Amino acid sequence: MDNEQWPPELDALAASAQHHKLLFENDLVRVIDTCIPPGEITALHTHQWPASLYFISWSDFVRRDAAGNITADSRTFDKKPAPHTAVWGGSLTAHTLQNAGINDLHVISVEVKHAEK
Repeated sequence: MDNEQWPPELDALAASAQHHKLLFENDLVRVIDTCIPPGEITALHTHQWPASLYFISWSDFVRRDAAGNITADSRTFDKKPAPHTAVWGGSLTAHTLQNAGINDLHVISVEVKHAEK
């Protein structure tokens, strides 16, 4: 593990525990329940491993890097995941995520620890 890019204190479960809850973990995967209510912003955190993301409910969001630069704004996406669908997502370096919509952004992620990054 590269501690410069993935410092343990910025792991989602440590840095943003208010919004990330561990459901299961073993040597191969880690399952996290993420729920961000409307208007809330997560603390700066990382997701070291790529993951399958299952959307329980969708809400628009704005993701910013550690310097505060917008790296993703779902309000500009051509296509948005519907509730009860899954997508693949890569690992994410230090970022915050703001729920910019009117619903909870509720996602179950299955992080794959031994996949290529």
